[in-house]
Amino acid sequence: MQTITKIVLASGNRGKLNEFQQMLGAMDITMLPQSDFEVDSVEETGLTFVENAILKARHAARISGLPVIADDSGLEVDALNGEPGIYSARYAGEASSDADNNEQLLRNLSGVATENRTARFQCLLVFLRHADDPTPIICQGTWEGFILEEPRGEHGFGYDPLFFVPSEHCSAAELPAGKKNQLSHRARALQVLAERLKSFC
Repeated sequence: MQTITKIVLASGNRGKLNEFQQMLGAMDITMLPQSDFEVDSVEETGLTFVENAILKARHAARISGLPVIADDSGLEVDALNGEPGIYSARYAGEASSDADNNEQLLRNLSGVATENRTARFQCLLVFLRHADDPTPIICQGTWEGFILEEPRGEHGFGYDPLFFVPSEHCSAAELPAGKKNQLSHRARALQVLAERLKSFC
């Protein structure tokens, strides 16, 4: 079996790349951003997180010629019937910033009581050995919490300033990176994936 030492991350998000590098640092794997291979964004036409992750992984693997990890992740808010879900990154529109998306979420939750603002981050990770890999490794991680009424904290990205973590009594954006990388949806999915990757490394 071929040993894997380099894996492309099918994302242009530097925050995600940093998290993956920190969490896979103990393994002899170098994570490379897809931008190193001039991989453009693929249209996310799937209806689920896993469908979109596979689309991104196959696209990046085909162009880079290397094994790829892709994730599709997002926030599900119960009071909004699971929104923003797969549209989390573009909730306020195609070119929306994190701040735009957070403002849109707060507008849509206006008047919703604290106890009804339950939510969770979902992360679906896909690992492909090559573009035509017929048996992708798929791992899921979930992180339960509540949506705050205003942003708190300076760390993290995306919806982290609005996501309250009950066990830590603070928002995800108030957590040190090391702590977040133990608790987050992405950390949980990546812990499962890291175990599965040991047979390739």
